[in-house]
Amino acid sequence: MCVAADWRRLYWWVVLQWVVGVALSGPCAQRCDCLPKLPIVNCSSRQLASVPEGVPVNTHALNLSINHLKTLARRRFSGLKQLRELDLSDNMLTVIEVEAFAGLQNLLILRLSRNRLKIIPVGAFSGLPNVQFLDISENEILVFLDDMFREMPSLQKLEASENDLVFISNRAFSGLANLQELNLDRCNLTSVPVEALSQLTGLLQLRLCRLGLSTLPNNSFRQLVRLQELRVSHCPWLDSLAANSLIGLNLTSLTLSHCNLSAVPYSPLHHLVYLRYLDLSYNPITTILSNLLGDLLRLQELHLVGAGLLRVEPGAFRNLAFFRLLNVSDNRLATLEESTFHSVGTLEVLRLDGNPLACDCRLLWVMRRRLWLGFDGHSPACGSPVQVQGRMFQDFTEVELPRLFTCRQARILTRKPQDVRTDEGHTVLFFCAADGDPAPLIIWLNPKRSVLTGSGRIRVLPNGTLEVRYAQVQDSGYYLCVASNAAGNDSVSVSLRVRGFPASTRNRSGPFFLEGWSFASGQAPVNGSQPFPFDVKTLVIAVTMGFLSFLSSVAVCFIFMFFWSQSKGQIKHTATIDFVPRSSASAAGGGRATMETGRFTMKLI
Repeated sequence: MCVAADWRRLYWWVVLQWVVGVALSGPCAQRCDCLPKLPIVNCSSRQLASVPEGVPVNTHALNLSINHLKTLARRRFSGLKQLRELDLSDNMLTVIEVEAFAGLQNLLILRLSRNRLKIIPVGAFSGLPNVQFLDISENEILVFLDDMFREMPSLQKLEASENDLVFISNRAFSGLANLQELNLDRCNLTSVPVEALSQLTGLLQLRLCRLGLSTLPNNSFRQLVRLQELRVSHCPWLDSLAANSLIGLNLTSLTLSHCNLSAVPYSPLHHLVYLRYLDLSYNPITTILSNLLGDLLRLQELHLVGAGLLRVEPGAFRNLAFFRLLNVSDNRLATLEESTFHSVGTLEVLRLDGNPLACDCRLLWVMRRRLWLGFDGHSPACGSPVQVQGRMFQDFTEVELPRLFTCRQARILTRKPQDVRTDEGHTVLFFCAADGDPAPLIIWLNPKRSVLTGSGRIRVLPNGTLEVRYAQVQDSGYYLCVASNAAGNDSVSVSLRVRGFPASTRNRSGPFFLEGWSFASGQAPVNGSQPFPFDVKTLVIAVTMGFLSFLSSVAVCFIFMFFWSQSKGQIKHTATIDFVPRSSASAAGGGRATMETGRFTMKLI
């Protein structure tokens, strides 16, 4: 009985709702559904070729999506003064006439996505003073014209992705002082529209993904002082950022992923003191250097996934007191030392999965903090040594840690004394081989205890050998080889004595050497460069003798010419020349011309 009563009650409630709905609905546009209580008019997927007549004037939302509309005529919606949302997506629109939306004073949302628009004329959006969201994505728009959005002063979000956009006029965004979000993903832009973006002084979020950018030049985002989130991703030709490309920005979130950056852009980033989120994933970055991210004082998250990362140097995150999340998964890291961080006490999430990790003493700090340190559901696994290969970090017991996570101190193998005595100009090699677990790092220190690099006349070869090319007297001294790893250091010194040439030989004029020249003044060459071949005295003598030889030759020539001219007798200074002038009569006339002889006198100089 109770069940029957409940069904009866439900039946009459349904009938009542239907009767009330019919009574309040009134007439509706043909082939559309009206929901008067909301009030909403749904004309989606009705194969309409034009905007239907009879839409109630009190409609708040009109859905005309997935139809066959091709043109929007002028003032087609002028009677719908209470309309808040208009959806024209998924049609065949190619033309929007000027003032097509005039009269929609209260419209807040306008959707025009997935149509066939190639150009939107200036004035098409006139009469829309309150629109806050505009979606023109997935069209075929080629250019944004000047003042195209000028009559939409309340616009806050512009979705313009996936167009054929190749050019944005300098004043295309004029009037959009309240725009907060702009999406230009998947367009054909090859450079940042600097002038156009400078109009958007209130912009908070900007997306520039899947574009043809090859670089970010200086002042790319000038005037965007309120911008908080910048996303530039999937730009395979973007391999560099100019030093001042991000100048003027006060970002809290920056994404530069799926590009071709070969190094962390330290210089463009250093002034972003409010940055909290940084994503550099899927760039060919192999190293994070030490002490170069310290200016990002508020940085909390760094994502560097799938970058081929080989090494994170100690001190890489020094001064980052709020650093809480590091994601370096799917790289080629063998380890991550505790000294990398300013403080591991603030670290909450560490993603190391997908790396060939060497489970030794360098990762012991991670194992001891694994109860408090989150792996975001992706526990790391050991890549080596063999006895623990493949084991997840969470599988180890506390008893095993001291026995398995160990290191063997670095030890130099080449202990044989290396004391070399040689003459200037020769090349000398010093050998330094070491072993340990993990493999030790070998560095060389010169006699002044400065670290030597892999370049220059005195350099360290990749196998740890020290090469001194074209040895000079000032290279003499004791060099120190240091091998170090996480377990400790070892060192050995070698000796080099370089004998210079005798002083008497150095003071001679014009000594020549195979590779260059040498000053006799006693000035030492710099960085292996060869000195000049002559001293000052030699040069003065050579120049004087050459000048005197030249004057002697000229004097002999003049004397010879003088005596030769005297042997020829008196020289005449004038000459008389006889000549026959051309006849004034024409030979063709049949007459005989009279020939007269002329004479003139020429003075010889």
